Amino acid sequence: MNRVQRLLIASTFSATLVVAVPVSADIAVVVNAGSGIERLTQSDVVNIFMGRYRKLPTGNVALPVDSTTLKARFYRALVNKDLAEINSYWARLVFSGEASPPQQIATIDDVHQLVTQNMNALSYVDGGQVPDDMHVVLMLSE
Repeated sequence: MNRVQRLLIASTFSATLVVAVPVSADIAVVVNAGSGIERLTQSDVVNIFMGRYRKLPTGNVALPVDSTTLKARFYRALVNKDLAEINSYWARLVFSGEASPPQQIATIDDVHQLVTQNMNALSYVDGGQVPDDMHVVLMLSE
């Protein structure tokens, strides 16, 4: 095999690798479309999901919901922390009695069901897969 053939094979292999790498999408923080909440700042979302705020801008008690399938990506994008750091943070707060962590939901379908049935729930989904009956209040880039 000559040099040109080796370079051609190497460049074809490299192009295949680039195509095969999944592109991570943004994460959409969502609420019920009828909640009356149009937008939240990243600071608002941090405070709600980290247990510092208990209320939504509407004055209602917030029900933050973690999606176990996207949780690691969400907290990395939101506060630049990995799951071990988030779990440690919540262990301290729970032990001290200061707050309770967000409700844990296993599947995106369950997240969808809970958010669409509860005006005070907020959660997150893949930015490219937001259902019509949910309203995006913040987009987080990874």
